[in-house]
Amino acid sequence: MLETRRNKRLKFISVVSLVINSALALVKIIVGFLAGSYAVIADGIDSSLDVAMSVLMLMTSRIIKKRPNERFPYGYRKAENITTNIITFIIFVVGLQLFISNVKALFLGTVHNMPSFIAVYATIFSILGKIFLAFWQYREGKKIDSPMVIANAVNMKNDIIISSTVLLGLIFTFHFKQPVIDRILALTLSIYIMGIAIKLFKGNTVDLMDGVIDCTIYNKVIEAIKDIKGVHNPHRIRIRKIGYMYIIDLDIEVDGEMTVTESHELGVQVENNIKDQIENVYDVMLHIEPIGNFEKGERFGVSE
Repeated sequence: MLETRRNKRLKFISVVSLVINSALALVKIIVGFLAGSYAVIADGIDSSLDVAMSVLMLMTSRIIKKRPNERFPYGYRKAENITTNIITFIIFVVGLQLFISNVKALFLGTVHNMPSFIAVYATIFSILGKIFLAFWQYREGKKIDSPMVIANAVNMKNDIIISSTVLLGLIFTFHFKQPVIDRILALTLSIYIMGIAIKLFKGNTVDLMDGVIDCTIYNKVIEAIKDIKGVHNPHRIRIRKIGYMYIIDLDIEVDGEMTVTESHELGVQVENNIKDQIENVYDVMLHIEPIGNFEKGERFGVSE
């Protein structure tokens, strides 16, 4: 039931983001061309990437709700990570194209015309829309614990910076009567857009490589089981994420004279304690060993 509500909320967030970003992108690109402002056009293209992100979020919300099967026994939650990488690639390519086109315009002696003042109004409209989306998506992303929605909210905050920079650049363009400022600003924004893509890619790669960004979760696992009587030496703890949920592998030691049933009961207690004290745990997989057991080559994972 909880998973169903989360998927419905994710779909709703994606639809709202799609509608608002489409309107913002359309207004800025049209006004940018009419006003002759390349910085506003660049800002509009950046917003069109947000449209693509919203579409991909909507598609992903349908994919991740599929049930596990023989081909994908862990389910489809990592589709969020794949979506993020697709988005970062699109962002980087568009930023690179903007960079190349503006470098050519600046250094090939292109005549620079003054943009129209209507570009200022379009940029203010964009800033207001992005402020709403940034704060709303961040709040909703925290509620449903969606790294994809939170990443999109961060991207919205970056868009606020971009649009604010465009607004400032337009003001200087009109004040100094130097349209070349608009081109220089568009060039700067293209570099900023590529930087965002690289940063998102690096963060997403951690999940795809079965790592975790917040390593304090290892301490939480140890704290969750250290007071269980009869459980010793939690070691070889390995944690990875499937979407927004954790899969936790670890070894524990128990009295070697215990029966299988007794050691199993301790294992169930370990699993329950971890799930009670750590949110969003998909599964806990235990390897139970006798006290003092040593296995050569155990070099993976974190120990107490």
